[in-house]
Amino acid sequence: MIRAVEIRVLDEEKNQLGVMAAADALSLARQRGLDLVEIAPAAVPPVCRIMDYGKFLYELHKKDHEARKHQKTIQIKEIKFRPKISIHDYTFKLNHVKRFLEEGNKVKITIMLRGREKSRPEMGLAVLARVIEDVQGQGKPDGNVRKQDWAVSALLVPVKSGGKDAQVKNPQGSEKEVPGHGEKENRPQEGQ
Repeated sequence: MIRAVEIRVLDEEKNQLGVMAAADALSLARQRGLDLVEIAPAAVPPVCRIMDYGKFLYELHKKDHEARKHQKTIQIKEIKFRPKISIHDYTFKLNHVKRFLEEGNKVKITIMLRGREKSRPEMGLAVLARVIEDVQGQGKPDGNVRKQDWAVSALLVPVKSGGKDAQVKNPQGSEKEVPGHGEKENRPQEGQ
């Protein structure tokens, strides 16, 4: 609802029609079969535009949908360890951590301490250091290690690589030579 008495009016192609009474602008919009929409209410006089409001909302929704479609959502996954974890359980959970990092997710590693383990948080730090060392190529710690009375935790983020579809153009040890490197090319000597 436009409450101002006088408004500045723009037509469908965003051309200025000038300052006119709100009732005149509304009747002009109805003659064209369109709506009168207030686009700048804070301006003096307020700016209104003659447009198809339903089409405008549809295009706005479509742009918003396209913007969201190209965003990648990164989740934080959490894996919990214990200081006295068996080797099988450790490798099983470590494989999950590696898989999450390969998918591009952040991983929160939490070493839970219970009972007398709370008095020796260095046991939890040792397990955490081992996890960080084992995922060295795929992830790196983000920020500092957090110590609480019942747990030690750290956040791992994936190491950026060329992306899923990136390919190495000339891997090491390939047959193809890089131009300008290696032995001299066989060129005819000057003066021969």
